[in-house]
Amino acid sequence: MQKIPFLVHELREEFPILAQNINEHALIYFDNAASTQKPRSVIDAISYFYLHDNANVHRAGHQLAMRATRSFENSRAVVRDFINAKSTKEIIWTKGTTEGFNLLAHILGTQLQAGDEVLISSLEHHANIVPWQMLVETKKIVLKVIPLQDDHQLDMDAYRTLLNKKTKIVSVTHISNALGIINPISEMIALAHEVGAQVIIDGAQAIAHTPVDVQALDCDYYLFSGHKLFAPTGTGVLYGKQHLLEALPPWQGGGEMIKSVSFKTSTYNELPFKFEAGTPNIAGVIGLAAAIDFLNSYDRKVLMLHEQMLLAVAESALLAIPDVEVYCAGIAKSGLLSFMIKGEHHSDIAMLLDAQGIALRSGTHCAMPLMSLLDNSGTVRVSFSIYNTLDEVKVFIKALKKVLLLLK
Repeated sequence: MQKIPFLVHELREEFPILAQNINEHALIYFDNAASTQKPRSVIDAISYFYLHDNANVHRAGHQLAMRATRSFENSRAVVRDFINAKSTKEIIWTKGTTEGFNLLAHILGTQLQAGDEVLISSLEHHANIVPWQMLVETKKIVLKVIPLQDDHQLDMDAYRTLLNKKTKIVSVTHISNALGIINPISEMIALAHEVGAQVIIDGAQAIAHTPVDVQALDCDYYLFSGHKLFAPTGTGVLYGKQHLLEALPPWQGGGEMIKSVSFKTSTYNELPFKFEAGTPNIAGVIGLAAAIDFLNSYDRKVLMLHEQMLLAVAESALLAIPDVEVYCAGIAKSGLLSFMIKGEHHSDIAMLLDAQGIALRSGTHCAMPLMSLLDNSGTVRVSFSIYNTLDEVKVFIKALKKVLLLLK
């Protein structure tokens, strides 16, 4: 398939929202780690479904239902190919990464015994902390945390020490949503498998920035959200190895996840439908496939280089500003960087930048335990996507310097 040449200003035209002004300034959207904007093709795909094919899936023989089902299941095949899963049976639709974690923690929790150990890392999003803490309360499992080195990367020696025969699950992020650090997940997966542990990877921050091959990684489960991948909110994917998913009981009961129901008993549907109770977000799933098609229409290596260029220029410029501390400076990152300014509150910085049309995130980034380790109340986070430009980075740096003058 021939790729579209990457010209950032032409690509930006596919994102209508970027053309607006905020506070009489051209919008600069640097909050992509929270949620990306949507290209016209995704918006059109959703509109087309509601204008022409709106019907429930898998449950009726009329034309609208058959067209909706065909598009819905084609979307599953698009995701299978995107992450190189073996089968569409390994692609489970969710509302997002958070629901994927809750699904796995609930189901895998039924197989854990008191004293079994789950390993997470110090870099995790709350979605990969709280569900396991619930199992500490209800199942008396032991939750252990992989510490960080002084440079805020994972301490791999400590990880090796923590792994043992009691370790049943290792659940870690691919890329940190707060610091942008890229974890060595291939090595972590291999080490976990040596002690017989299953591995869950939080791919929410990785999926839009780097190609993901679940077979090459050999992870047992990989989770991501559609809204960080140019797709609608309320969409997500739980990938799981087929033999593992087949061995798990359902999570929720209702329509679609059953083969037969009587007042005495029910029999459950086959994969992937066993884990998809109720009417799904059909339009959203179709939009997710359109988002993947959009991304695949470009050379992803070129897109990655563009984002890395923006990251490098922004980091260098921030380091040149007095009193700015950039976290993980000089360390390989993806998609984002976090910084703080001595003597200033992160929310003040973000508010004054918003007044100049620059949208970015400040706070704990749903990573409060990590912020405690960093000994601060939060950071300012700048996160990039393929539609951001070098000119926007320059405007951001100029605006930040103006903010600092105002605060002095």
